[in-house]
Amino acid sequence: MKIILKKLVYITLMLFIISLISFLAIHAAPNSFFSAGELNPNITKESLEHLKSIYGLDKPLWEQYLSWIWAMIHFDFGVSFASGKNVTSEILARLPVTLGINIVSMAIVFTLSLYLGVKSALRQNGKLDKVIKQLSLLSFSMPSFYLALLLIIIFAVELNLFPIGGLHSLELKTGIAYYLDIAWHLVLPIFVIVFVSFGSMAMYVRSLTTDIIKSDYIYFAKARGADEKTIVKKFILPNLSPPLITILGLSLPGLIGGSVILESIFSINGMGLLFYQSALSRDYPVIMGILIITAFLTLLGNILADLILLKLNPYFKRE
Repeated sequence: MKIILKKLVYITLMLFIISLISFLAIHAAPNSFFSAGELNPNITKESLEHLKSIYGLDKPLWEQYLSWIWAMIHFDFGVSFASGKNVTSEILARLPVTLGINIVSMAIVFTLSLYLGVKSALRQNGKLDKVIKQLSLLSFSMPSFYLALLLIIIFAVELNLFPIGGLHSLELKTGIAYYLDIAWHLVLPIFVIVFVSFGSMAMYVRSLTTDIIKSDYIYFAKARGADEKTIVKKFILPNLSPPLITILGLSLPGLIGGSVILESIFSINGMGLLFYQSALSRDYPVIMGILIITAFLTLLGNILADLILLKLNPYFKRE
């Protein structure tokens, strides 16, 4: 219980620091949603001042921040400048799409990386090891936007095998057909995320596995006649768990950040596309809401990883 309380205090303090830096950085950016000519080239100065007073932008910056913090404590991120809708409702409506895509992608990335990384380490300098390292290098160096556009041109435009974008077909579908339609639309986006993400992770697993193989207990296990399957199951995988769990806790928010590009290219109505559109229109409440939620997921992932490691190893301790 003491550890959980310390973690909650840590989350609260870090969210406060992140919110302050984000708030100041956004308001320090040139122009705003209410800049003359941005909203309406014919709008009068009096009308602009009236709009700013409605949203509280005529108040001092410190007062705006305190008002925003008080509202955030009550899970209210304000009203969107662009749509006039409640920011919290707008984010919650799009969050499941982005989280669903990235959780599936992350599960595939970790499974694939773990398999290829261990195999590569067990077959060092062999043909399989060379192939995996070349694929990992290609994955690490491939820009996600380039691969996404390439796949759209080949498989959507030329071959017409997959949809160009979106999350649903125009035809109204229900039941299993509805979910299969969504899955079919997400094949290309998920493939892009998996391909550009597995390379660095596979090489990291390979490096860790290589160090584990050199350990004395591996030599003793081999001397006692343990086969490769037993060594992987009883010695390699348990020792790979702590670092991989830590990375797993920090990976989800990073993937959400990458969704900004992919959701824009594939026209997926998720949180990444919402952030991109809000950044273009300088919609401060939406930008701040997404930044805080992303920061919260980052901190929460890190803390959950620590708690899982503590459960696996009671002697594990991280200050």
